[in-house]
Amino acid sequence: MKYYIGIDPGITGAIAVVGDQDQSCLFTHDMPTVPDGKKKQRVNAAGIVHLIDIYVQYQPDVYIEDVHAMPGQGVSAMFNFGRSCGILEGVMSAIGLRVHFVTPQAWKREFKLIGLPKDASRTVAQRLYPSLDFSTKKSIGIADALLIAHYGMIHA
Repeated sequence: MKYYIGIDPGITGAIAVVGDQDQSCLFTHDMPTVPDGKKKQRVNAAGIVHLIDIYVQYQPDVYIEDVHAMPGQGVSAMFNFGRSCGILEGVMSAIGLRVHFVTPQAWKREFKLIGLPKDASRTVAQRLYPSLDFSTKKSIGIADALLIAHYGMIHA
């Protein structure tokens, strides 16, 4: 079986692992974070390694959403988001996994999500993976990570 890891970067993002043998979801988890000492959170590099360690031996392809700064975001928010993306790329490279970047437009086009509200990804993810629960607003990050992994699986 070939494994694919999808990552929706950022503090409210998530990580998902899917397998191509029966297009099953093997694992989902909110982005692991640690306090930064300023009443905020940072992506936890060690937590990421701990979560995906069992899959590393299978050399999964990693698909990370390729995001950029957007108008209207504050400088501090953009810096922190960039830091999170850098941590993710660095961790994956350090443990020897191949990283692919996929734009939001590419994976959202695949699932006909362009122009729809952000939480529409929950509906698509629920259709593809009916055994999972996407009923809460907080599950948007998991739905996005799962769809990114699924995108990687069908485009590998």
